[in-house]
Amino acid sequence: MNRNIVETVMGAVVLIIAGVFLVFAYRSAQINTVSGYEVTATFNHAEGIHTGGDVRISGIKVGTILSETLDPKTFQANVRMSIDNAIKLPSDTVAMITASGLLGDNFMALVPGADDDHPIPPNGKIVHAQSPTSIMDLFSQAAFSMTNGGAKPGDPNAAKPADPNAAAPAKP
Repeated sequence: MNRNIVETVMGAVVLIIAGVFLVFAYRSAQINTVSGYEVTATFNHAEGIHTGGDVRISGIKVGTILSETLDPKTFQANVRMSIDNAIKLPSDTVAMITASGLLGDNFMALVPGADDDHPIPPNGKIVHAQSPTSIMDLFSQAAFSMTNGGAKPGDPNAAKPADPNAAAPAKP
C-alpha cells in the first residue's frame, strides 16, 4: 500500500513538470496568431510556407500567414497575411520566402523600404515579392558551371572547346 502512494505521488510530480515544460515551450515558440490588418503578396511559387506560418521583420514575428491561393488566370500564388497594427509597412516593402536555416522551416520575411510617406493600407498589396530559391536549382547550376567551365548557356565570351578537326599549330 505504501508503495502505491509513492508511485502515485511520483507520477503526479512527473505530470506537473511535463505541463510546466509544455507551457514554457508554447510561450517561447511564439505560436500565437498575430491579429491586425491584412496584406497580400503574389509569388511565382510559394514553396515551403503554410497557413499559420510566421511573418517576420528582422527575425521578429510581426504577423501570421492567413492563406495561400492560386490565381487561376496567372497561375501565381497569392499569399494573404495579417500584420500587427503597430507595424506600418512602407509601400516599397519587399516580401521574401526564406528558411530559418539549412533544415529549418520556411517563413515570410518582410524587408521594409524607405518610403515612410506612403504606407501599405489595410487589404493592400506588397508589390515587390521574391520567390524562394530551390536547392535543386542551385545544385544544378553548380553542376552545370563545373562541367562548362563556369560559362552559362549562350554566353558569347565562353571558352570554346578545341576543334578536333582543326590543324595543329606549327612547331618552330
